[in-house]
Amino acid sequence: MSGISTETAIGPWTLRWRRFRRNRAGMASLLVLLGLMLFVLAAIPMQMLGGMNADATDLFARFDPPGPGHPLGRDEAGRDVLLRLMVGGQISLLVGVLGTAIGGAFGLLIGITAGYFGGKIDAVLMRFTDGMIALPLLPLVIVMGAIDLTKLGFSRDFANSGAVGFWRIVVVVAIVDWTAIARLVRAATLALKERDFVRSARASGAGAGYTMASHILPNIATPVIVAFTLTVGRVILLESTLSFLGFGIVPPTPSWGNMLSNAQDMVINAPALAVYPGLLILITVIAVNFLGDGLQSAFDPRAER
Repeated sequence: MSGISTETAIGPWTLRWRRFRRNRAGMASLLVLLGLMLFVLAAIPMQMLGGMNADATDLFARFDPPGPGHPLGRDEAGRDVLLRLMVGGQISLLVGVLGTAIGGAFGLLIGITAGYFGGKIDAVLMRFTDGMIALPLLPLVIVMGAIDLTKLGFSRDFANSGAVGFWRIVVVVAIVDWTAIARLVRAATLALKERDFVRSARASGAGAGYTMASHILPNIATPVIVAFTLTVGRVILLESTLSFLGFGIVPPTPSWGNMLSNAQDMVINAPALAVYPGLLILITVIAVNFLGDGLQSAFDPRAER
């Protein structure tokens, strides 16, 4: 009896945090991801206060080994490898977060609308979702990433700029990676919309938008948060794949994917140039997936107490 009253008194979020802390893999992954964030953000003061530039080249220092001032050495253009890994990490992680946020928001809108209204609206939206799922993902993304903006009337400087390359890849991964969240949200909405508190809201005259935002959305937040977390790792891997194939972030702007792509021709003479970004991608994706599993266990009310 005392255990039940104590758990009730401390609140659901404290209980979830306690469950999460008991998940060793989840906690380790959280610490790893926090360390990675500090690692990539350290590039900001290094560039602003230290006067360093990730794109600065020195052809007389090509493939220099690790040494003072350049702990991981220099690449094929004499650029500092450590600083480019930091800046590239900012790009890759930001693509993962923004791509997931935009695609997830679209999937959330599709799923909650389909589940709440049902009928023809549900049928049309779910057929559209099924059609997107049926399309081969990687070829579709490659085609979208390879669109030549100059043929659409944009200048070459604009089309090849780093900002356009960044937002192009964010939009591309967002367009193709929303379907899982849409189906998850639809299923959760279908289960909730016939509950008494939702029926009472509709009976009191509340509009569909208010009912979905105030009564359904807060009650499906748990699976949505977990799904968003798991999607981040998939989007980072997708961005890295596209950049590796030459359809992602446009050089000289670094990302872990295009750094790995640049290193493939030098893997015999300078294998470290491929190992560093590949290892960071691997660690990040694994950590995000374990974090998602930990959150799933923490939010599950049937988890052991």
